[in-house]
Amino acid sequence: MTDYVYLHGFNSSPLSLKAQETRDWLQRYAPLSGFHCPQLSPHPQQALDQAQQLIASLPTETLLIGSSLGGFYAAWLADKLKRKAVLINPVVRPHVELQHYAGAQRHPYSGESYRLDRQDFNALEAHQLPHPDPARYWVILGTQDEVLDWRLAAIHFRQCRQTLFNGDDHRLAHWPECLPLLAAFAD
Repeated sequence: MTDYVYLHGFNSSPLSLKAQETRDWLQRYAPLSGFHCPQLSPHPQQALDQAQQLIASLPTETLLIGSSLGGFYAAWLADKLKRKAVLINPVVRPHVELQHYAGAQRHPYSGESYRLDRQDFNALEAHQLPHPDPARYWVILGTQDEVLDWRLAAIHFRQCRQTLFNGDDHRLAHWPECLPLLAAFAD
């Protein structure tokens, strides 16, 4: 059975609805699969290091799933570690698109206070994926994403498999419809 690693987005957690939907679906329909959803550091370099350490310890058939900033992480890690990844409304240029979050932050799930600074944005910029391998990625986008411009991901991953949900938002309410297709994509 395939292992799955879900990487949550910025200021999110393993308690996010998409993470829970994924865990619950796998428990019900693929109970022999492993599901991993670490609480990622709010600091990009630490989050990438955490995720890389986890993924490197799992079988090479492990499928990465990343949402928003987690999609950015999953794309880079899939390339580096030669895995496949499902990217849900991924941020493409987080060093630019997240600039308005610079400074003091409070994590909505943990209550942790932290600061996003120049070092964090430099780490994001250093992990850009210039040429995505079309065989490695499945990109799932909502065309009414209120957080990110979905067209940036559609263009960046234009040669990759894409599923567009017209009218869906950043939450991606249609995500459960994709869950039965994960194992086939992983193969």
